[in-house]
Amino acid sequence: MALVAAGFSTPLGGMIAVADDARLHLLEFVERKELPAELMRLHRIAGGGISAGRNAVIDRTEGQIAGYFAGTLAGFDLPLALYGTPFQQEVWQALQQIPPGNTISYSELARRVGRPLAVRAAAGANGANQLAIVIPCHRVTGLDGQLTGYGGGLWRKRALLDHENRAYSAVIRGDGPRKPGEKA
Repeated sequence: MALVAAGFSTPLGGMIAVADDARLHLLEFVERKELPAELMRLHRIAGGGISAGRNAVIDRTEGQIAGYFAGTLAGFDLPLALYGTPFQQEVWQALQQIPPGNTISYSELARRVGRPLAVRAAAGANGANQLAIVIPCHRVTGLDGQLTGYGGGLWRKRALLDHENRAYSAVIRGDGPRKPGEKA
């Protein structure tokens, strides 16, 4: 599998995307401290190859992230490569069901995947997400609504939630930004 990596700018800092010709494998803010380990793992999975470059998946990712920050795109339609246990993948699916501008607690996340006592495991799966923004782990808070843990930094989590509350409040009313493929 040939993976390529490219960086691009967002209003909250640089991001790196890693993809093959079919799927997005990683999308992270470049300052994330776990990024080197994530890249090494992908390097092993790819059999030693991640090269600098672009492809249609990276271009599509950059375009959809730009739409998200512009407030014109409320969801993502990207082919994803998910590396995780079945439980982690259940958590990531549940995260994708949280609408922009909304948050849930880690205990609610655990309940939504049918494991209400597995709050710590759900939090761990949330933190293992390698597709920032696309799988919106930033929409999970502590039980009291306080912001807790985010690999991109708590300031960035607050900024993402503030952006969504401003840009996507109309989503809840049904007259907001479109999802990929929806007619305007």
